[in-house]
Amino acid sequence: MNVRVALLVACLAACVTGAQAADADAIAPFFGFMGAMSSIVFSCFGAAYGTAKSGVGIASMGVMRPELVMKSIVPVVMAGVLGIYGLIVSVIIATNIHPTGYTLFQGYAHLGSGLTTGLAGLAAGMAIGIIGDAGVRANAQQPKLFTGMLLMLIFAEALALYGLIVGIILSSAGSSAGSE
Repeated sequence: MNVRVALLVACLAACVTGAQAADADAIAPFFGFMGAMSSIVFSCFGAAYGTAKSGVGIASMGVMRPELVMKSIVPVVMAGVLGIYGLIVSVIIATNIHPTGYTLFQGYAHLGSGLTTGLAGLAAGMAIGIIGDAGVRANAQQPKLFTGMLLMLIFAEALALYGLIVGIILSSAGSSAGSE
Protein backbone atom coordinates (compact mmCIF):
# COMPACT_ATOMS: atom_id res chain seq x y z
CA MET A 1 0.00 0.00 0.00
CA ASN A 2 2.77 2.47 0.91
CA VAL A 3 4.52 1.74 -2.39
CA ARG A 4 1.34 2.63 -4.30
CA VAL A 5 0.93 5.89 -2.37
CA ALA A 6 4.56 6.78 -2.95
CA LEU A 7 4.20 6.00 -6.65
CA LEU A 8 1.02 8.09 -6.88
CA VAL A 9 2.70 11.02 -5.11
CA ALA A 10 5.71 10.75 -7.43
CA CYS A 11 3.46 10.73 -10.51
CA LEU A 12 1.47 13.73 -9.27
CA ALA A 13 4.67 15.62 -8.49
CA ALA A 14 5.99 14.89 -11.97
CA CYS A 15 2.73 16.09 -13.56
CA VAL A 16 2.68 19.28 -11.50
CA THR A 17 6.34 19.98 -12.25
CA GLY A 18 5.75 19.37 -15.96
CA ALA A 19 2.73 21.69 -15.97
CA GLN A 20 4.66 24.38 -14.14
CA ALA A 21 7.53 24.06 -16.61
CA ALA A 22 5.13 24.39 -19.55
CA ASP A 23 3.51 27.47 -18.00
CA ALA A 24 6.92 28.89 -17.15
CA ASP A 25 8.12 28.62 -20.73
CA ALA A 26 4.92 30.31 -21.88
CA ILE A 27 5.65 33.37 -19.75
CA ALA A 28 9.41 33.44 -20.39
CA PRO A 29 9.16 35.94 -23.29
CA PHE A 30 7.49 38.38 -20.90
CA PHE A 31 10.71 38.65 -18.91
CA GLY A 32 12.74 39.10 -22.08
CA PHE A 33 10.48 41.89 -23.31
CA MET A 34 10.61 43.53 -19.88
CA GLY A 35 14.40 43.46 -20.14
CA ALA A 36 14.33 45.10 -23.57
CA MET A 37 11.86 47.70 -22.32
CA SER A 38 13.75 48.48 -19.13
CA SER A 39 17.02 48.90 -21.00
CA ILE A 40 15.74 51.58 -23.33
CA VAL A 41 13.35 53.29 -20.90
CA PHE A 42 15.74 53.70 -17.97
CA SER A 43 18.63 54.68 -20.23
CA CYS A 44 16.46 57.31 -21.90
CA PHE A 45 15.32 58.59 -18.49
CA GLY A 46 18.98 59.06 -17.61
CA ALA A 47 19.72 60.70 -20.96
CA ALA A 48 16.74 63.03 -20.63
CA TYR A 49 17.64 64.05 -17.08
CA GLY A 50 21.29 64.60 -17.97
CA THR A 51 20.35 66.64 -21.03
CA ALA A 52 17.77 68.74 -19.19
CA LYS A 53 19.91 69.42 -16.13
CA SER A 54 22.98 70.27 -18.22
CA GLY A 55 20.84 72.36 -20.56
CA VAL A 56 19.63 74.47 -17.65
CA GLY A 57 23.23 75.17 -16.68
CA ILE A 58 24.18 76.00 -20.27
CA ALA A 59 21.24 78.37 -20.66
CA SER A 60 22.06 80.09 -17.40
CA MET A 61 25.74 80.37 -18.27
CA GLY A 62 25.02 81.49 -21.84
CA VAL A 63 23.47 84.72 -20.62
CA MET A 64 26.76 85.81 -19.08
CA ARG A 65 29.21 84.18 -21.52
CA PRO A 66 27.54 83.36 -24.87
CA GLU A 67 30.90 82.57 -26.48
CA LEU A 68 31.21 79.47 -24.25
CA VAL A 69 27.88 77.89 -25.19
CA MET A 70 29.24 75.60 -27.92
CA LYS A 71 32.15 74.50 -25.73
CA SER A 72 29.67 73.72 -22.95
CA ILE A 73 27.57 71.34 -25.07
CA VAL A 74 29.80 68.40 -24.04
CA PRO A 75 27.57 67.25 -21.11
CA VAL A 76 24.51 67.23 -23.38
CA VAL A 77 26.28 65.06 -25.95
CA MET A 78 27.54 62.68 -23.27
CA ALA A 79 24.05 62.38 -21.80
CA GLY A 80 22.62 61.61 -25.23
CA VAL A 81 24.96 58.66 -25.66
CA LEU A 82 23.25 56.94 -22.71
CA GLY A 83 20.11 56.42 -24.77
CA ILE A 84 22.19 54.76 -27.48
CA TYR A 85 23.57 52.28 -24.93
CA GLY A 86 20.03 51.34 -23.96
CA LEU A 87 19.00 51.03 -27.60
CA ILE A 88 21.89 48.67 -28.37
CA VAL A 89 20.99 46.27 -25.57
CA SER A 90 17.25 46.47 -26.31
CA VAL A 91 17.84 45.49 -29.93
CA ILE A 92 20.14 42.62 -28.90
CA ILE A 93 17.53 41.32 -26.47
CA ALA A 94 14.54 41.77 -28.78
CA THR A 95 16.19 39.94 -31.67
CA ASN A 96 16.82 36.91 -29.43
CA ILE A 97 13.24 36.52 -28.18
CA HIS A 98 11.34 33.78 -30.01
CA PRO A 99 7.77 32.56 -29.40
CA THR A 100 8.92 28.94 -29.12
CA GLY A 101 11.96 27.46 -27.46
CA TYR A 102 12.55 30.51 -25.26
CA THR A 103 13.33 29.36 -21.72
CA LEU A 104 12.92 31.01 -18.35
CA PHE A 105 16.69 31.12 -18.00
CA GLN A 106 16.91 33.19 -21.18
CA GLY A 107 14.07 35.44 -20.00
CA TYR A 108 15.72 36.06 -16.65
CA ALA A 109 19.10 36.66 -18.28
CA HIS A 110 17.58 39.17 -20.69
CA LEU A 111 15.67 40.87 -17.86
CA GLY A 112 18.90 41.16 -15.88
CA SER A 113 20.68 42.46 -18.95
CA GLY A 114 18.08 45.16 -19.55
CA LEU A 115 17.91 46.23 -15.93
CA THR A 116 21.69 46.36 -15.64
CA THR A 117 22.07 48.56 -18.71
CA GLY A 118 19.03 50.72 -18.00
CA LEU A 119 19.69 51.43 -14.35
CA ALA A 120 23.39 52.08 -14.97
CA GLY A 121 22.34 54.54 -17.69
CA LEU A 122 19.89 56.22 -15.31
CA ALA A 123 22.55 56.61 -12.62
CA ALA A 124 25.09 57.92 -15.13
CA GLY A 125 22.54 60.38 -16.52
CA MET A 126 21.86 61.76 -13.07
CA ALA A 127 25.59 62.16 -12.44
CA ILE A 128 26.20 63.76 -15.85
CA GLY A 129 23.33 66.18 -15.32
CA ILE A 130 24.55 67.36 -11.94
CA ILE A 131 28.18 67.59 -13.03
CA GLY A 132 27.21 69.29 -16.29
CA ASP A 133 25.00 71.88 -14.60
CA ALA A 134 27.54 72.86 -11.97
CA GLY A 135 30.50 72.40 -14.30
CA VAL A 136 29.39 74.72 -17.10
CA ARG A 137 28.43 77.43 -14.61
CA ALA A 138 31.81 77.14 -12.90
CA ASN A 139 33.58 77.06 -16.27
CA ALA A 140 32.00 80.40 -17.14
CA GLN A 141 33.60 81.94 -14.07
CA GLN A 142 36.92 80.08 -14.24
CA PRO A 143 37.89 78.59 -17.65
CA LYS A 144 40.65 76.47 -16.07
CA LEU A 145 37.94 74.20 -14.64
CA PHE A 146 36.98 72.81 -18.06
CA THR A 147 39.47 69.93 -17.98
CA GLY A 148 38.36 68.89 -14.50
CA MET A 149 34.72 69.00 -15.54
CA LEU A 150 35.50 66.90 -18.60
CA LEU A 151 37.27 64.25 -16.50
CA MET A 152 34.33 64.07 -14.08
CA LEU A 153 31.94 63.68 -17.01
CA ILE A 154 34.07 60.87 -18.44
CA PHE A 155 34.02 59.00 -15.15
CA ALA A 156 30.25 59.46 -14.89
CA GLU A 157 29.82 58.16 -18.45
CA ALA A 158 32.00 55.16 -17.58
CA LEU A 159 29.29 53.98 -15.17
CA ALA A 160 26.90 53.53 -18.09
CA LEU A 161 29.62 51.87 -20.14
CA TYR A 162 30.15 49.33 -17.36
CA GLY A 163 26.41 48.63 -17.40
CA LEU A 164 26.49 48.23 -21.18
CA ILE A 165 29.34 45.71 -21.00
CA VAL A 166 27.69 43.63 -18.27
CA GLY A 167 24.34 43.88 -20.08
CA ILE A 168 25.83 42.52 -23.29
CA ILE A 169 27.53 39.70 -21.38
CA LEU A 170 24.27 38.76 -19.64
CA SER A 171 22.35 38.95 -22.89
CA SER A 172 24.83 36.72 -24.68
CA ALA A 173 24.74 34.25 -21.78
CA GLY A 174 20.97 34.05 -22.16
CA SER A 175 21.18 33.73 -25.93
CA SER A 176 23.82 31.01 -25.86
CA ALA A 177 21.78 29.02 -23.32
CA GLY A 178 19.03 28.54 -25.88
CA SER A 179 21.38 27.02 -28.44
CA GLU A 180 22.49 24.16 -26.18
